[in-house]
Amino acid sequence: MTASYDLVVRSRRTVLPDGERPAAVCVQDGRIAAVAAVDAVLAAARDEDLGEVALLPGLVDTHVHVNEPGRTEWEGFATATRAAAAGGVTTIVDMPLNSIPPTVDRAALALKRSVAAGQCFVDVGFWGGAVPGNAAELPGLYEAGVFGFKCFLVDSGVPEFPPLDPAGLAEALAAVPALFVVHAEDPADIAPAPASASYVDFVASRPPVAERDAIATVIAAARVASARVHVLHLSAAGALPLLAQARAAGVRVTAETCPHYLALAAEQVPDGATQFKCCPPIRDEANREALWRGLADATIDCVVSDHSPCLPSLKRFATGDFGPAWRGIASLQLGLQVVWTGAAARGHSLSDVVGWMATGPADLVGLDHKGRLAVGADADLVAFDPRGDRVVDPAGLHHRHPVTPYAGSSLRGEVRRTWLRGAEVDFGEPRGRLLTRGGR
Repeated sequence: MTASYDLVVRSRRTVLPDGERPAAVCVQDGRIAAVAAVDAVLAAARDEDLGEVALLPGLVDTHVHVNEPGRTEWEGFATATRAAAAGGVTTIVDMPLNSIPPTVDRAALALKRSVAAGQCFVDVGFWGGAVPGNAAELPGLYEAGVFGFKCFLVDSGVPEFPPLDPAGLAEALAAVPALFVVHAEDPADIAPAPASASYVDFVASRPPVAERDAIATVIAAARVASARVHVLHLSAAGALPLLAQARAAGVRVTAETCPHYLALAAEQVPDGATQFKCCPPIRDEANREALWRGLADATIDCVVSDHSPCLPSLKRFATGDFGPAWRGIASLQLGLQVVWTGAAARGHSLSDVVGWMATGPADLVGLDHKGRLAVGADADLVAFDPRGDRVVDPAGLHHRHPVTPYAGSSLRGEVRRTWLRGAEVDFGEPRGRLLTRGGR
């Protein structure tokens, strides 16, 4: 019999755009060609039945620091994308820092693309960077295919990517009609991180008002410029009313949060545990629950990793000093399990998680052929068993350095298999493509 489809994957828990139900997803030439009844008689070269293991679209993570070239000893395209695939993430968008050079002009983008080519186990797109003095470079970068521009309103942590002041933000927004994604903390509200092993001391140096004030600045600039802006890694739930009010007034502003803000709480961070340090910081339990409410009412649009690894020595484990420790968390491989653990405990569904971690991020950057099990979309698929608890063993992580605040934690669910455009990722042959805005 001549096969009608290259691949059919069946599941009693298929998460489709209109909800979860038994279904068979039919793949031809790397795309979803049809969605049929789970028991439909179908001719296919391969027919996989997952039973009660859920079938999800591949996740889309629009906030990943790959760090290559320049800081490949921190992370790199091969290790980051292998971790992504192992965690059910089939598309990432790489941040313009902490690579050297940062992606702030066309030459740097071309270099980064050349380095990434042939190394990636998932599809990879790129953000450009907006820094002081490069407004004239932004139209060319946008034309070259970046998905938008990342900027900081506060020190970025690396000297080659300085922050914008309000005037610089306004200049950048006026330079190109692109999506701007903003690290929104106001430097006027932030104190130098004290030399201390106390997480309480570190959190006090970056209070919630720093996020609220910076988000107000972003909203005001977007209103004047009629620009589209996105607030990165929202930590302070007190800023949610600002976002809701701005949207109601017609400002084009969206926001994301991260798994660590939804799963962890300041009260639980031991002294000296610098693997928990990130900026903005993990806040208290009440704030965490308010973030979950912001997801539930759609004030927060998506959940992405802000995967920001470094050399273990930069976490200052020997001293446990939060002051000089690198301010990033590596969690790309674990995000789905982390979020599902918290979502299930609060009565949310797998459909909710897919909306936050697949469809929402894809829509943010205009990848309408990603993040959904729909006819015509790329056949990026994930077999995810939502049942049972697994203890995180850092030795099983694929990112370059096995450092994680989730070590020893019990998380719900397990990624069993991942397909990229209908081909199962086997971690032996990188088949990922480099994506451009508006392309496929």
